[in-house]
Amino acid sequence: MASSGLSKRSNGYLGVTEPISWSGPTEFDITKTQELEKYLADAGLYESQEGAVSREEVLGRLDQIVKVWVRKVSRAKGFNEQFVQEANAKIFTFGSYRLGVHGPGADIDTLCVGPRHATREEDFFTELHNMLAEMPEVTELHPVPDAHVPVMKFKFNGVSIDLLYAKLSLWVIPEDLDISQDSILQNADEQTVRSLNGCRVTDQILRLVPNIQNFRTTLRCMRFWAKRRGVYSNVAGFLGGINWALLVARICQLYPNALPSMLVSRFFRVYTQWRWPNPVMLCDIEEGTLGLSVWDPRKNFKDRLHQMPIITPAYPSMNSSYNVSSSTLRVMTDEFQRGHVICEEMEANKADWSKLFEPYPFFEAYKHYLEIDITAANEDDLRKWKGWVESRLRTLTLKIERHTFGMLQCHPHPGDFSDKSRLFHCCYFMGLQRKQGVPVNEGEQFDIRVTVEDFKHSVGMYTLWKPGMEIQVSHIKRRNVPSFVFPSGIRPSRPPKAAVSEGHTVSKIKSSSSVQAGKPSDTLAGSGDTTPHMAEDSSTTKLLAAGILIGDQVVEGSERCSPITMTSSSASSLCTKEAEGSAINLVGNANGILNVTIESRKRKHEEDTDSNSIDAKRLASAKPPESVGMAASGIIAAEDPGNCTSSLCSKEAEALAIKKITSGSPTNLASLPEGLDELELFELHGQDKDFGGVASGCSVVSSAAKDAPMQVGKLHDSSKNGGIEELEPAELSAPTFGGPTASTLNAQRKPLKLRLSSVVRATGKSA
Repeated sequence: MASSGLSKRSNGYLGVTEPISWSGPTEFDITKTQELEKYLADAGLYESQEGAVSREEVLGRLDQIVKVWVRKVSRAKGFNEQFVQEANAKIFTFGSYRLGVHGPGADIDTLCVGPRHATREEDFFTELHNMLAEMPEVTELHPVPDAHVPVMKFKFNGVSIDLLYAKLSLWVIPEDLDISQDSILQNADEQTVRSLNGCRVTDQILRLVPNIQNFRTTLRCMRFWAKRRGVYSNVAGFLGGINWALLVARICQLYPNALPSMLVSRFFRVYTQWRWPNPVMLCDIEEGTLGLSVWDPRKNFKDRLHQMPIITPAYPSMNSSYNVSSSTLRVMTDEFQRGHVICEEMEANKADWSKLFEPYPFFEAYKHYLEIDITAANEDDLRKWKGWVESRLRTLTLKIERHTFGMLQCHPHPGDFSDKSRLFHCCYFMGLQRKQGVPVNEGEQFDIRVTVEDFKHSVGMYTLWKPGMEIQVSHIKRRNVPSFVFPSGIRPSRPPKAAVSEGHTVSKIKSSSSVQAGKPSDTLAGSGDTTPHMAEDSSTTKLLAAGILIGDQVVEGSERCSPITMTSSSASSLCTKEAEGSAINLVGNANGILNVTIESRKRKHEEDTDSNSIDAKRLASAKPPESVGMAASGIIAAEDPGNCTSSLCSKEAEALAIKKITSGSPTNLASLPEGLDELELFELHGQDKDFGGVASGCSVVSSAAKDAPMQVGKLHDSSKNGGIEELEPAELSAPTFGGPTASTLNAQRKPLKLRLSSVVRATGKSA
């Protein structure tokens, strides 16, 4: 049986559409790429030779251990000695290590492939676990057998290992096993298919990019950028390593001869204009012959709910970014826009790489936050409790989005923090703001108490819960963010109110489809004005006994710059040649898509002399088909290759090609009937059945209820961190599995109300 997504195509290019541009690098691209590589090296992203050797030794030792293990299992199950000696297991790697973009201290994603008689529950998670536990080289051994993809985590001689297991239908595992063949999935259980998927996808990505070295440098850059900007975390609802790899690989396909500096620039240019939920795909989705379910919103209801589909290239094709919510998609699209603006500035020699990688000032971006604190009785319990809570945080974002009808947006911080003064403690944060660009009704309030209580109740259903595992959810204002979240525990001084916090200009267009939020106090290009921070006085941010009064400065999004409403004719005046180094004309089409037309110098078409023979074969010339891709998914192929294959390829033609690829209307989704949302589907499948009170999670009430009393507890000592309002009873008891439901508990207290009111600014301008 052939493998899916063949890398060599008869049409001479890789991907579901032909490339946007075949142009080779200019002298400018070569110089900027050298600067980028130096920046990444200075940032410490490359592993030392000593570290690389250490990892190879660990992998070799691990391979020996699983071979001993499978022979021990075979002997214990009564097989004859000849069979025992032939019994075999094999270690494969995947993820960042296999892709060649790992850094110092990164873990190694590994897969153990074993025979049909070596079971996952008894043999892998029991026998192999016990063998590892007895070895002095192994520390921090933590099995997670109930995970969506079961994994055993540990450190081997200080190297972090995530070990998965795949049980094949073979009696003997050959040393030259090729797991890229679809036949390897025959008679495999779901957990094995998911475990094999990581290796199969990683190998397929490397087959589907035109130049592996350029792909690796670009991916290393984008991973670093995503971590600096706080959008690298699959569990928090952003994108993880495989997602960024797929996005970068698609750009490499669209610009097969480009160097990393240009690929980074085009990454932001393309994805700033991408029309989600149009899927990003590296190859056509194949149905296969094994009957496994593949991503197809025409057939699978749950696939229609995905906000940002990024499809894996190996059979069975899946959406790798199903965790993305509308709130986290908004954050990422804002970041793509910022990256695009900075790359344009770099082309005009008005910025450098350091500006692109500036850390996102999360604790300056909002005026209101949710703080989720967890504690446990000991370090081992905290590690388990932390893993469980992290896996549920995404549901809190989904609940808030749905229960407030999308009016209250969440921005989860992808990391966690720990107060060193408290034993076995960890906390997470979410920024809160009202949805941008919608009218504000005076006195409107949103009750999120039921939402928070439902979330806590679902977390409390942890099957491995032990006494001491507790969780608290509190509201805090920006000025009350605990100091331990800042580097060295020192709170940075606030910049002047009129200062531009991130030092870059962003132009915003309000389209018919959506309104994008800017970043904290960005200067709006062409407006001649800078939005100042509003003073947090009692008239606008008063903390009521009945709930939180969120004033104009949060719900109107001044912490994330308000959008500008303008016509197409006025848009072009925002970025003149004097301001940007080129003429940029922003034109909105009938679908609200931005068509970016840029006049600048032509790119000289050059051959990449460093391309190896494999890359050259992949790009062998041939007549392209008239149309490729999955039409039902809204992907439209670029037209005549003459648009972008010659040295006269202009940016106007490039912009048109980008538009064709990114703005295909997802007609297969438009006609679908209304149905359950993602959270309801999540609950129907039984993963969240204990939330309770789902339909009543949000209520809109009048301002007359604002004086209703509420019991307010404190999470921290008020003398150390005043102004914290706890969103739960002060007395938090251990979860009881036979007690009252969440809805019953909420009926016994007054609701928390987020008042969304229109407040007149000091300047006299109405919100």
